[in-house]
Amino acid sequence: MSVTMRGRSTGPTTVELVHESGAVIATMAPKDNGGDGSRFSPTDLCAVSLGACGTTIMSLFARDKGLPLEGVEFELTKEMAAGPRRIAKLEVVYRLKGPLSDKDFAMIVNAGKTCPVRVTLGDRVEIVERYERA
Repeated sequence: MSVTMRGRSTGPTTVELVHESGAVIATMAPKDNGGDGSRFSPTDLCAVSLGACGTTIMSLFARDKGLPLEGVEFELTKEMAAGPRRIAKLEVVYRLKGPLSDKDFAMIVNAGKTCPVRVTLGDRVEIVERYERA
């Protein structure tokens, strides 16, 4: 499956991204790289995609297995490295809501760890994950 997306600069520190569905996201360079930090930066989008992907995979898994997951929330922290400038570390805490048995909780967590963003980042980015009951 492929998806086509487009982007265009809208200023020296901003970019508009357009998904084939018509959805639009605007990015801004971070404060430490010439922007004002008023929007997600490109590396913020990459980082938060890990949380969104894990949340989606866990939610879909629970739905498909009929597990009583009522929702997932996450909080993510991104750490950058220099030379070359890159995402060095992502710390994410997932909070699973619902009356889940220990077995259900473990199965949902294992499903979340298969998210394509996590697999894609692989060994290039240190990923520290924690899963909690909300």
